[in-house]
Amino acid sequence: MNTPCIAKACITAVVAVLPALVAAQQFPVAASAPYPLDAVPDKLPFGVPYGPPVTLQRAQAAIQAAEAEAAKRGWPLNIAVVDSGANLVAFARMDGAMLGSIEISQHKARTAAKFRRPTKAFEEAIQKSGNVYVTTLDDVVASRGGLPLVEDGKIVGAIGCSGGSGSQDEIACMAGAAALAK
Repeated sequence: MNTPCIAKACITAVVAVLPALVAAQQFPVAASAPYPLDAVPDKLPFGVPYGPPVTLQRAQAAIQAAEAEAAKRGWPLNIAVVDSGANLVAFARMDGAMLGSIEISQHKARTAAKFRRPTKAFEEAIQKSGNVYVTTLDDVVASRGGLPLVEDGKIVGAIGCSGGSGSQDEIACMAGAAALAK
C-alpha cells in the first residue's frame, strides 16, 4: 500500500470539493463582532485640561511622599516629576535604586503628562484589550507607575516611579499624587 499516494489523493479530493462546500455554506462563517475601536464616544476620553506647571516646591513634596511610601515598604525607587509640558522638574534616586530605571521613571512621568492618563491605561489596553496599536504611539510607556498630577481639575504635571514591579511603582506614585491633593 502506497500511503503517500493515498494521502495525496485525499488532499486533491478535498481541495476539489472545498469551493462547492463553501458556496453551499456547509462551513458557516461566524458573524464578526463590532470592532470596539470603531465606537465613537460622546466625550473625549482623558480630557482633563492642562493647567499651569507644577512648582518645584510642589514637585519635591510629591517626590518626598512617594519616597516615604517606598522607603516604608523597602522599595528603592527612582522618582521623577514633570510639569504640564512634560519637562523634568524634580528627580530623586533612592539609595540602591536600579540604574536602568532612572530614565524609565522620567519616561513614565512624561507619558502620563503628555497623554493625560495613568500609564496603567496603556498597559491595560495591550494586556487586557489586545489593543497592540498602542505600541505604535510615540513616547508611550505601557507599564504602570506614571500618574498625572491634578490640581483644581487641571493637569499640572505627572509623577513617574520605577525600580520595583509595576504595582509597587504605582503605589509609590499614588502616595506622591495624593500629597498634592491635600
